[in-house]
Amino acid sequence: MRGLVTILLVVIHMSPAWAEPLSPALSDPAAPLNLQALVMPSTVVYSDGKPLKFALHNFIEFTTLEDLFTYIDTQAGRWQFPNAAARQEFGNGLLRRGVESRVVSMVDEKPLEVLLTHTRRELAAAIASLGQPLYRGTHWQLDRATYADAFERVRAKWSVSLNGWSNSSSIAGRVLSNWYPIEEGIELYGAQYDSTEHFWQAVKFHPEVTVVDLVAILDIMDDVDWPSYLARLDRDQKTYLPNAYAVEFLRANLTPEHRAWFRRQLMEQPQSARARAWQQRTPGKMRFTAYQEKVLWGDLADVFHLIVFFDRAVPLNQPALLDALRARHFDGIYVDGRKLGFISPEFRALMLEIWKVKYLKLARFNQVIRSIPPQVRLSHFLNDGDSPDIPIPVYVGYLNQIREMAWKQAAGKK
Repeated sequence: MRGLVTILLVVIHMSPAWAEPLSPALSDPAAPLNLQALVMPSTVVYSDGKPLKFALHNFIEFTTLEDLFTYIDTQAGRWQFPNAAARQEFGNGLLRRGVESRVVSMVDEKPLEVLLTHTRRELAAAIASLGQPLYRGTHWQLDRATYADAFERVRAKWSVSLNGWSNSSSIAGRVLSNWYPIEEGIELYGAQYDSTEHFWQAVKFHPEVTVVDLVAILDIMDDVDWPSYLARLDRDQKTYLPNAYAVEFLRANLTPEHRAWFRRQLMEQPQSARARAWQQRTPGKMRFTAYQEKVLWGDLADVFHLIVFFDRAVPLNQPALLDALRARHFDGIYVDGRKLGFISPEFRALMLEIWKVKYLKLARFNQVIRSIPPQVRLSHFLNDGDSPDIPIPVYVGYLNQIREMAWKQAAGKK
């Protein structure tokens, strides 16, 4: 998000044949975004001259809510459900997630500003002016009440929530991010790091793994038919549905282009360097930004760990690669003399432990988190992205828990 709100342009397409008549389109294609345009399914929002996209699972992007409806209908028809009601609720759940991504943009605050500066009654009136039903698909239908509820959930949640992420327009929101740089460094499990993000991504590498080991694994990966494997993951309902973000994450990161990018980035590092130590703090110099930690080291480690994880449910049938990954300890997280499962409550609990250092031991961060009033819910939302290592609901739960700990700590000192 940005401190200064970018002027947005709105273009309204003609309603497709499957929809009931909607409200009249805006007469001026360059008109600023308003509430009526925001809720209209055919609206394309522009920011800096480009369509402001939103997503499901961070990687499946849409330009309009109409596009989202079509995708939901396809997904509702793709899977098996015990009854029609369960199929409908599955689609409604995707709708709620998509509407939140449409409104809580990671690029521009204007959609959220429009929604939060109108009352519940005004929102209801804007949606009431739309036709009903809004969408009649083959497998899923959308009526006005469900659509209104999706927007109202977002309005109610974000009118009392603070989004903790690195580009928040709120100082407290930025400080809550793991990406927030810590000038003096932070000591975690016997080593110094430039931010909690640096620790979180570095710890995914075994202490003995070197950069050249990682390049060797990428070389072996070139011999795998990844499209065929991803197609098998796609067809496995028991695997895909509870792990949709992780599957889409793999799809995005296993393309030939992205694997080549990983290799180029690694070749710029000392080949004998140990990956975990190389990400630790160097006094007077930040070797990697928090963003680089996420998109290079974190995403690469997640790819390796997920390949091993998914092999249990959908076998990869590539023993050379799996042997190499396990030999380099991508079968778990090794920290403090323990081996933790990559997708496990024990690994996720490390997040709370490192936050105890940041928010309970470092006075300046303790001050910030305690300053956020109790009526404000701490949250985290990134374009409907999740994380295979720590799901967003768990992350948000820890955020609110650590704030309560900070309040209790301060009360005990009085």
